Amino acid sequence: MSEQILVVDDEPAVQRILRTVLEDAGYRVLAVTTGEEAVRLAELVSPDLIVLDLGLPGISGLDVCRSIRARSPVPILILSLRTAEKEKVVALDLGADDYVTKPFGIDELLARVRALLRRGKGEPPTTLPLRFGALTADCHRKTVTLKGKRLPLTRTELDLLCYLAQHSGRILTHAMIMHRVWGRATDQDLQSLRFHITQLRKKIEVDPAQPRLIITEIGIGYRFAEPDPVAPTASTDPPYRGSG
Repeated sequence: MSEQILVVDDEPAVQRILRTVLEDAGYRVLAVTTGEEAVRLAELVSPDLIVLDLGLPGISGLDVCRSIRARSPVPILILSLRTAEKEKVVALDLGADDYVTKPFGIDELLARVRALLRRGKGEPPTTLPLRFGALTADCHRKTVTLKGKRLPLTRTELDLLCYLAQHSGRILTHAMIMHRVWGRATDQDLQSLRFHITQLRKKIEVDPAQPRLIITEIGIGYRFAEPDPVAPTASTDPPYRGSG
């Protein structure tokens, strides 16, 4: 049986587009327009993924995210016109797993959906090596190789790489990463995080100045590229611009 996705958006045009795109990709879709309906259905039907707009009538998308996350680990993908870094950080810190802004590309949206559904199923197992082109991260054995040669990573670099790689495709805030690696999040830790990311990029990126593995989400944190065999193609669809 195909996965079920709950779409929460009060704009009919957006709902129609999302339903068409997701159903064409083989998913079952439920769509609601209010936060109250979203909270009720999330508990009633236990969807595999929730695509959630922030600008909703009634309770806000942030309150919906907070309420659902308190009860369920279901992956939540925020889809919103709001681009402020603070809003993104708040949503991610409340438990959202990813954030896509409108206008959105269809291929990017579907790639994010696939990544979240895999993680919702626990795939790929974190005990197995993760491959990203010529880079292989075997976090269970604490080894990382590039083109078959073992990389000389520091303990902090290895911890960072494994944390990012094991959550590939997901935006991780600065605070989330710092708490995972150092157990705290201070201004000094933020500077240290940026330094270690720079050093790590020099070791794993083809061009550290234009990173393709460790992607910066400006003002928010970082996102690691998808592991093989996932290779999202560039979208040829015109972006859709909606409200929310």
